Amino acid sequence: MLNMNKKPIQNGLLASTYILLIASVMNFATRFSDKPDSFLAPMLFISIFTFSAAVMGYLFVFEPIQLLIAGKKQQAVNFFLQTLGVFGIITVIISIVVFSGLF
Repeated sequence: MLNMNKKPIQNGLLASTYILLIASVMNFATRFSDKPDSFLAPMLFISIFTFSAAVMGYLFVFEPIQLLIAGKKQQAVNFFLQTLGVFGIITVIISIVVFSGLF
């Protein structure tokens, strides 16, 4: 059974963690590369973008769609909005930290 209290929080945290991981890897990788971008750089960017869209789609939409299919429209909407809300709060906190100059 779906735990509506914890799963949206978990999904929002996983989305933020995924973004942190990708940004960290990209930041770390560019520190050691003094080569100019090749024609493969745009391919890598689009590949990461596409993969990220699939991951975020899974985290934000998969369970609400399952709830919709099960005929639980209100639960589906609530689940999606709760997940989006958690992710939005994390994004606001990160924005405050970045623009305050703490990091």
